[in-house]
Amino acid sequence: MKELVEYIAKSLADEPNDVVVTEEPEEEGIKLTLKVADVDKGRIIGKQGRIAQAMRTLIRVKAAKAGKRARLEIL
Repeated sequence: MKELVEYIAKSLADEPNDVVVTEEPEEEGIKLTLKVADVDKGRIIGKQGRIAQAMRTLIRVKAAKAGKRARLEIL
């Protein structure tokens, strides 16, 4: 899942070298944290949060297939 988020974020970002994705285990499942450059935050979140919501949906579906739970936090 980490690779999927990283691939999507790097594809959208103007500064792909600043994209950092960390994966932390939690009680309920996995927490993915996405950090991008300040100039790319708007591009990653998208208009009315549509891109961020789409990424969260993909992560949830992939996690559900693996029998886990996952959440994405964008910083």
